[in-house]
Amino acid sequence: MVNKRSSLIACGAFLFVVWNVLLIFVFWGQPPASQQRDRGQVDTGQLAKDVMKMADAFQSELEAQREILLQIQGYRALWEHQPQNVGAVVSKADMSKDIIPVLVMACNRVTVKRCLDKLIEYRPSADLYPIIVSQDCGHEETANVIGSYGSQVTHIKQPDLTDVAVPKQHKKFMGYYKISRHYHWALQHVFRTFAYSSVIVVEDDLEVSSDFFEYFRGLYPILRSDPTLWCISAWNDNGRDGFVDPGKANLLYRTDFFPGLGWMLLKEVWVELEPKWPAAFWDDWMRQPQQRRDRSCVRPEISRTLTFGRKGVSLGQFYDKYLRYIKLNTEFVPFTKLDLSYLQRQKFDRAFNRDVYAAPQVTFEDLLQGKLAGSGPYRVQYSTQDSFKTFARNLGVMDDLKSGVPRAGYRGVVSILLKGRRVYLAPPPGWTHYDPSWS
Repeated sequence: MVNKRSSLIACGAFLFVVWNVLLIFVFWGQPPASQQRDRGQVDTGQLAKDVMKMADAFQSELEAQREILLQIQGYRALWEHQPQNVGAVVSKADMSKDIIPVLVMACNRVTVKRCLDKLIEYRPSADLYPIIVSQDCGHEETANVIGSYGSQVTHIKQPDLTDVAVPKQHKKFMGYYKISRHYHWALQHVFRTFAYSSVIVVEDDLEVSSDFFEYFRGLYPILRSDPTLWCISAWNDNGRDGFVDPGKANLLYRTDFFPGLGWMLLKEVWVELEPKWPAAFWDDWMRQPQQRRDRSCVRPEISRTLTFGRKGVSLGQFYDKYLRYIKLNTEFVPFTKLDLSYLQRQKFDRAFNRDVYAAPQVTFEDLLQGKLAGSGPYRVQYSTQDSFKTFARNLGVMDDLKSGVPRAGYRGVVSILLKGRRVYLAPPPGWTHYDPSWS
């Protein structure tokens, strides 16, 4: 496309020069009117008038040609500064060399070494995937660990280590306020100071899979081109061993739940979120409808991150019961070579709704008691908040909802594998929207 535009510009400039050369020959080769009337006599007064007339015409033509040339130059500037993905779906090849930094959020855990070791081991290029470690807390031992990596990472430090002014009833949540402040500062640094156009965010207690970078690189073009997506996540909230299909490491879903725990964000979304960034509980704030705006994330069947950090401000909430059992993918999937267009909303919704609601509806009791024959899939239907929580709890999946959205859910549906059979925990057919009062 760039070569074609350059050719058009060169052609326009060439025609401009040729046109003016022809004009010069025409004007200078044309005898004055007085000479055409009488070649035998020279009327100096009329000759002067004719010359002035030709000069005025020549000047007018030059002005017109100058305007044309300025228009050509204007279009050239417009083309050179136009984003590549405006008005068309950008190919994977166009973005294969885009720099995608990894932002590691650190504080006071020296085990950040485990996170950094895997990132450095698996990243295919230090130039394409620079690692930025943003440290809060001012913990010296952790700073020393990060510093030991030298030029392999960029170490930045959140400068404001003071306590945050919080409401009296939120004193016990001070840690959440500091985390939100840190995220705001670090993301602002990535997008404003370093001027990157995207980022992969990981916490210091995450271990990544061998195809972590391949996963995000493969999904980067669709995040760029599909306005109904606003993040790519490496995490499946219900991705415990035994609840996912080990033979489908390439299986991806859309989800209405913001998963976090290894996720990609574009600068355009940050520009939208930054002015209203919350003082605390930033991840739950991201899950509110005002921020989500009916957009989805992509998540994998099998997680590309694994959390090993029980210690934290949440005091191990969910860790012992769910998070420690998440299965980390071990099969390298060449996502950059796969056709992922099925994740576009219209295509995905059509196939997803067909699969879910074509599955026979079964009772919860029959499912748990093993009375069902066949390999599935099956559908268990819920219609109230209480019924969802009861079914989810007894199926062994996470039962909490944020602004009405279940973890890993899409259009109200949670998909899991149970004893080798696909099971959809789903609302009735005709579902239209989430109820934010469900929480």
